[in-house]
Parts: sequence; structure tokens; C-alpha cells
Amino acid sequence: MSDQRVLLQIENLKKYFPVKGDRMFEKKYVQAVESVSFSIYRGETLGIVGESGCGKTTLGRTIIRLYEPTSGRIVYDGTPIYDSEQKIAVNMLPYRRKMQIIFQDPSASLDPRMTVGEIVGEALDIHGLCQGKTERRDRINSLLDEVGLNTEHANRFPHEFSGGQQQRVGIARALAVEPEFIVCDEPISALDVSIQSQVVNMLEDLQNEKHLTYLFIAHDISVVRHISNRIGVMYLGQMVELAESYELCSHPVHPYTQSLLSAVPIPDPDVTRERQRILLEGEIPSPLNPPSGCRFHTRCPYATDRCRQEQPILKEQSPGHFAACHLLDK
Repeated sequence: MSDQRVLLQIENLKKYFPVKGDRMFEKKYVQAVESVSFSIYRGETLGIVGESGCGKTTLGRTIIRLYEPTSGRIVYDGTPIYDSEQKIAVNMLPYRRKMQIIFQDPSASLDPRMTVGEIVGEALDIHGLCQGKTERRDRINSLLDEVGLNTEHANRFPHEFSGGQQQRVGIARALAVEPEFIVCDEPISALDVSIQSQVVNMLEDLQNEKHLTYLFIAHDISVVRHISNRIGVMYLGQMVELAESYELCSHPVHPYTQSLLSAVPIPDPDVTRERQRILLEGEIPSPLNPPSGCRFHTRCPYATDRCRQEQPILKEQSPGHFAACHLLDK
């Protein structure tokens, strides 16, 4: 559970990727993240959901500055680590001990030429966390044990493991520097369903033991609902709704969130037959040329002229429940 102290504060964060235009010297930008603002409390899990391509992964990587932000402000534990207006961009090496990431594809994120012991121990060497070889070996073995692997696995290479075991190696690598905040970038999407629950339960146990704070990114809202204290919904680079997990899943107010939740399978045929599915028409617009006004208006069944012209602001609709929709304006 969170203690309501803000660990990470994001203000108007933007991340654009430059691409070549149709004409010579013409510059275009993929607007992957557009003016996103929220806070993460110490000890909580904030889930981020949305369709593929909505900017979830880019948001997570930009927050820990694996991608340099285009503009905005990132404050970690009261200290600005990036501020475009004040021209602040601190050296991130000391913050790598505090902020880590678990990547989506474990096989692609592990160096095939390194043993598991070398992969997990690399961060220990970079930050000088062990005094000798014996302490380093003991620390690596302890980390492997914490994620459910055996000590002899330290001498094996990534290709010798299953997908679930590879992801456990990735988790051990993230834990090596004893971080406070971890971005979980779809850590279970590449795993079998039977393994997904094991990894999620392990992440919850580690959070309780080590007092970790998570940003949990996934497209499966049922998994996010299980693990998260609060959930943010993204669409085409923007945050459209943010609320406590139970509140958002029980009383969604944004049309996009309502459509996402209506697609979640329910293991009850009677409920499923009576349930009304909200089907969205059309394709997601290109982030190269997003629509004016509300970015969701091209697919929203309730869109008005105001939606097409004016961009909505994320406002508090009820205590702790935020949404960006003109239809909710009183």
C-alpha cells in the first residue's frame, strides 16, 4: 500500500520522435507522448493501459530517461531530474540505482554472449556495490534465489532458459541495485498464461518485502486491475482517465475506458450474454498527424463539434477520479 508521499511527479511530459518528411529537409514528428501529467505515490502500483501504439512503453522509458523527453518536467523524490523550462537534465547515473526497468521481451533484453551471473552482476560492478568476488557471487546467488532460480543458473546463457525464466533473470537484474522505483514494461505479455500469474505474484511479494514502487504497463486491463492501486488509461499519447483501480473498473466515465472494459472477458456465460459490448469503429489515427481537438473524437460515438475543435483537459470528476472529456463538463 502507498503512504501518500509523492515519489515521482510528471508534468506536461512530451516525447516526439523525428522522422523524414515527404520533401527534402522537411521534418515531421511522431507525437508518442503528449502533455501527460500525474503523480506516483511511494509504495503504490500505478497501472497504465491502452491499445498497442498508444505510447505506454514510450512513457515509461521517458520517465526514467532511457528516452530523453522533448519537454516537460520530471521530479523524483522532490528533486527535478528533468525540466525543459529551467534547462535541467541531471546526470542519471546516481538515479539508475533508484529507478530501474523490466523489459517486455526478456530474450531481446538479455545479452546472449553473457552468462546470467554476468548479466545480473554487471550493475553491481558499475555502481561498485560489492567489495570482492566472494561478496559479488553471494549477492548474485541471493538475487537469483529471490526470483525463484537456482545458484547453478548463474553459469548458464539466456538461450538455455524458458521465457518465464528469462524474465526472472530480467527481474533479478533490475533488483540488483536495490531500486525504489521500477517500470514494469509489459513484463508478462510474452509469457504463457500459467507463468503470468507466477510472475505477477512474485512482483507483488517483492514489492511488499522491499517496499518498491511500480509503474505497471500492460494492455490486459484484467491483470492491471489485479495488481494496481490506481490505473491510468492512455489513448494516442494522452492520458484520458485516471482513478483508483476499483473505481475506474466499476465506474468508468470516459467513452474509451468504457469500451476497453466492455471487451474484458467474463467467465460467466449468463453475464456475457446480457452484457453490452461497445464497439469502436475506425482505426487509431496516426501519431504523425493526430486529429485536432479530442484525439478520440474520430472513433467516439458521442463526439460533438466541440470535441472536434477543442482539446479536453484532464479534470477531477469525483474525488481521485480524473478524466478528459467534454461530455463530462458540468
